[in-house]
Amino acid sequence: MDERIKQITSEMKKVSDDVSETFGVLTIEQLNWKPAEKSWSIGQCLDHLILTNEQFYPEFDKLAAGTRQNSLWENYSPFTGFFGRFLIKAVTEDSKKAKAPSKSIVPPSEIPADIVERFERNVAEVNQKVEACATADREKTVVTSPFLVVMTYKLDDAYTVLVEHTKRHIRQAKRVMTADGFPI
Repeated sequence: MDERIKQITSEMKKVSDDVSETFGVLTIEQLNWKPAEKSWSIGQCLDHLILTNEQFYPEFDKLAAGTRQNSLWENYSPFTGFFGRFLIKAVTEDSKKAKAPSKSIVPPSEIPADIVERFERNVAEVNQKVEACATADREKTVVTSPFLVVMTYKLDDAYTVLVEHTKRHIRQAKRVMTADGFPI
């Protein structure tokens, strides 16, 4: 396995371990507590990441099977590099609040107590899928956003977005723990 794949899976594993250590001891009340009505709880942040990651499984599975080919749009979109850079910047900067691009990845308001374990399993599954795609050409393989069909970006950018999006929402979840009123 090459260094880039090791880097991606290692970063995701570090985040998973951090989630287990930081949130694994919390009660269901703490996991579901929100600092404000329109804010997300720790559990919702984790559930959103699971839901988002699962949207990419069909692409990862086709890549791993060797059956995926770029579409005509993916081959010729003049926006691929722009959208890749845009997404990476968007998920790296915490100062900009972004609305989830699809209702399919907006978590329910009450999250079951096993959310930390489900997140850990999801990261392990994502890592397996990324490793299974190790032979894909990350520069020539272009993927389309499952949320906005005009948005294309290189597979390598998708991996960066995967890691940075995950880190962004874990930082958000940690801020919930430090908010005034967090149940102790």
